[in-house]
Amino acid sequence: MGLVVNKLAPHITFPELLGQLGIENGQAAEHIRVHFGGPVETSRGFVLHSNDYALESSLGVGDLVSLTATVDILRAVVDGQGPQRVLFALGYAGWGAGQLDAEIQANGWLTVDADPEILFSSDLDGKWRRAIAKLGFDVTRLSGDAGHA
Repeated sequence: MGLVVNKLAPHITFPELLGQLGIENGQAAEHIRVHFGGPVETSRGFVLHSNDYALESSLGVGDLVSLTATVDILRAVVDGQGPQRVLFALGYAGWGAGQLDAEIQANGWLTVDADPEILFSSDLDGKWRRAIAKLGFDVTRLSGDAGHA
């Protein structure tokens, strides 16, 4: 599974979502935006967050980021007791067994090391450009055409 991290969810704000869950909104949650995590189970929420906070249900994603998918983390965020950095997403992207690996091997994806500065940035349009820049080449020089040398 994966999460889209540079697209906002249409038609809902974080305070509205908290209201639907019966959680009183606090000032600590005012800056959080709801992202479109992907087309699968769009009513299910996921919180990518810094490793300074963990629940028993939290899953480490690399050395610097964790994923928590319980309402407890939302309460902690609202109370100002949650992680320092948060990205909330509704839905996820999914692949069948071995599908993503095959797509990566077929050069269907460009991959870079995770970077919390990019991941948690509020500049959604700049995330893609900043991630591509980590590859060390000018993406405008790429071509969708294949040829023979």
